[in-house]
Amino acid sequence: MQRGLAHPSLSHAVRQFVQRQHMLLIDGKWSEALSGKTLDVEDPGTGELLTRVAAGEAADVDRAVHAARVAFDTGPWRRRVSPAARSKLLWKLADLMNDHADELAQLESLDNGKPVVFARAVDVLSSIEMVRYYAGWATKFGGETIDVSVPGEWHAYSTRDPIGVVGQIVPWNYPLGMAIWKIAPALAVGCTIVLKPAEQTPLTALRLGELILEAGFPPGVVNVVTGYGETAGAALAAHPQVDKIAFTGSTEVGKLVVKAALGNMKRVSLELGGKSPVIVFPDADIQKAAPALARAAFFNTGQVCSAGTRLYVHEHIYDELVDQVYAEVSGWQIGYGLDADTKMGPLISARQHARVTGYLEAARNDGATVLGGAPCKAKQGYFVTPAVLKNTRPTMSVVREEIFGPVLCAMSFRDNEIEQLAAVANDTSYGLAASIWTRDLGVAHKLARRIKAGSVGVNAHSVPDPALPFGGFKQSGWGRERGREALELYTDVKSVTINLD
Repeated sequence: MQRGLAHPSLSHAVRQFVQRQHMLLIDGKWSEALSGKTLDVEDPGTGELLTRVAAGEAADVDRAVHAARVAFDTGPWRRRVSPAARSKLLWKLADLMNDHADELAQLESLDNGKPVVFARAVDVLSSIEMVRYYAGWATKFGGETIDVSVPGEWHAYSTRDPIGVVGQIVPWNYPLGMAIWKIAPALAVGCTIVLKPAEQTPLTALRLGELILEAGFPPGVVNVVTGYGETAGAALAAHPQVDKIAFTGSTEVGKLVVKAALGNMKRVSLELGGKSPVIVFPDADIQKAAPALARAAFFNTGQVCSAGTRLYVHEHIYDELVDQVYAEVSGWQIGYGLDADTKMGPLISARQHARVTGYLEAARNDGATVLGGAPCKAKQGYFVTPAVLKNTRPTMSVVREEIFGPVLCAMSFRDNEIEQLAAVANDTSYGLAASIWTRDLGVAHKLARRIKAGSVGVNAHSVPDPALPFGGFKQSGWGRERGREALELYTDVKSVTINLD
């Protein structure tokens, strides 16, 4: 038996789920891919085969889109399931997720490699709260009456209509959370969905599909097609009967999604890469900042699009703070995700491991001082220790490019000149997140106004509340997820004007 499945903490339910046949969810039923093909799912903590799932392709995507189209156009979902009923279904789903929270956390840990304690406390819990948040919105989001100024007497109003069939493509770093970020608001406003999980991490999406059926959502409302990005994902992005595509992933693939969507001019929202600046002023509370900055850069093994990976510290506190951050992460237990004392798990794959170690080698060759960043050769799987890089320069690839691994570039600055610091923070093609660390709120407000990023934290980095809009400037994406703004992504506005004369 694969080592992960033999782990003593693994529940019988999870072990059984992983070992069963994994099919596609289309029109309320589970079916094999038409080609009969499967894809291997690997355990990143061991490098061993974990299970196999159906490898859906264009023909399977077409079946799923057709089911979603029928459910939206002529099924009960659009006309006979009221906003209150949608709210109750979402609440039921959240309750079922809560009932199976430990199971979902173990699946996420097995599939992604992340520590199960974090998967339970962060990924699963926040996903449940996200579903409940949008359950509340189902009865509260709509149009408005409008006073027009044209001559005569008029009754004018707008409506918020569900956009229709939505294709949703989610990444491997937060498989359950990213699926819920997209599914919950789309269902709240009445859309139907074809979900394509990352090929590396499909298991929680498949288990979620089972819970969606158990909650009582009508057939075709949510469909799950596992498969490769270049086949199933590309087919979904280009499908002429899909009204909107929502994608989270790399900026490079996001640009391909945009091109694929041009065929029928479908709506597109993108949550893409980041290279987030963290600016620490000399008056910052170092004792509080150091552990928080370690989490900002290295949580989830640094595989976070909003990770604070460009650290700018005033020269008066540079050595002290950087040393404390490195001391913090040096004490983290690196190990298998299901082990209770693990604080940092593996990278997702051999490919990602080669990418991260390649960047570290490039940094050394460019003259950076690399603290940590060693491959864990004694462990199975794709492990590397956290790396703090000193003596980095703005032109280095490790400073300019998204690495998506546990790598923090630490640089110093001399003057507290707001415009200059903003220019440094904005010297990137990305604009997803940033944080400012100071006790001077005047400085914080001034700098926050000038930083071009979708989320700016003050004495905090990337606060994960369901009500806070999340998304990026520049090449970090289009649109906002979370909050009221996510509902706007899944609706079209219609103006209705009635002449009363």
